[in-house]
Amino acid sequence: MFKQRIVFVHGAGQAGSAAWPRQHGMALDYDALFLRRHRFDPAAVPVESFAEDVSIVLRSLADDGRGAAGGHVVAHGHGAIAAMMAAVERPDLVFSLVLVEPDCLSLTADLPATSAHIALMKARLDEQAQTGEAPPWEAPLQIVPGVPTLVLTGGWEPLYEEIAGYLRETGALHRIAAGGHRPQDSPEGDHFIRTFIAEASRRRRTAA
Repeated sequence: MFKQRIVFVHGAGQAGSAAWPRQHGMALDYDALFLRRHRFDPAAVPVESFAEDVSIVLRSLADDGRGAAGGHVVAHGHGAIAAMMAAVERPDLVFSLVLVEPDCLSLTADLPATSAHIALMKARLDEQAQTGEAPPWEAPLQIVPGVPTLVLTGGWEPLYEEIAGYLRETGALHRIAAGGHRPQDSPEGDHFIRTFIAEASRRRRTAA
C-alpha cells in the first residue's frame, strides 16, 4: 500500500525540513514533502505574490508518478495563507488541513485583536519601505468547505486565538499546546498533528 502524501508549508524563519524538527519522523509513515516557499528560494525572483506560494503547494500535491494525487497539508504562520488558498482552488487535492498559528488576518480583519494588529503593522510599514512578503491582511482568503481542518495555537497571543475562534465557528477543530508561536515543536502539539492526520488518513482510506 502506497503512503499518503503530507506537504509541510513553513512560516517565517527556517524553511524546508528545518522548520519541522518534530515532524521529520512522519516520513516513515507518509510521503512527506517539506517545502521552501517562493521568497525563501535564493534563485527565485522576489515578488510579493500569494499566488507563487499557492502554485508551489499545488505542484507538490500533483500526481506523484504512481497515479496518485493529493495529500494532507500542514502549514505554519504565513504559510497557512497559501495552504488555505490552495485548498479553495483545488479541494480535490487537499485531504486535510493543519493550520498552526495561522496568519490568516484577512478572515478576522474586523475583529478587535486582528484590527489592532493590522493598525500597528500598517503604521510600521508607513515608516519603512515594505520588503519581503505581502501583508497577510491582503490575502484573498475564503473558508474551505468540506476539508477537515485542525487549527493549532499556542494560547499565548489573542490575535491567533481570535483567528482560531473564527475558524472553529466555521467547522475547524481547535487545539492549544505549549510552545508559543511554534506549538508544533512541543510533544503535545506534535501529538495533535499526528493524531489528526492519522484519523484523516484512515477516513480517506475507508472512503476509497
